[in-house]
Amino acid sequence: MSNLVSGVIEAKLPRDLYRVRTSDGKTVVASASSEARRVVVKLIPGDQVTIEVSPFDPTRGRIKV
Repeated sequence: MSNLVSGVIEAKLPRDLYRVRTSDGKTVVASASSEARRVVVKLIPGDQVTIEVSPFDPTRGRIKV
C-alpha cells in the first residue's frame, strides 16, 4: 500500500534529493521517481508535489507525477 501525501518543495539537496514540507506539517526527504524525471523538466523550491511516503521510514519518500 502506498501512502500518498501532498506537499511543497522547501529545498534542493545534494544527490538529486528534495526536502518537502507535507500538508500535515512533517518534513520528508524525497527523490524524484523515474517517471517524474522523464516528465518534469525541473523541480524547484515552491513547487506543489505529491509524495509516496515509505512505509518503513516516514521521513523518506518519492515524488510522483
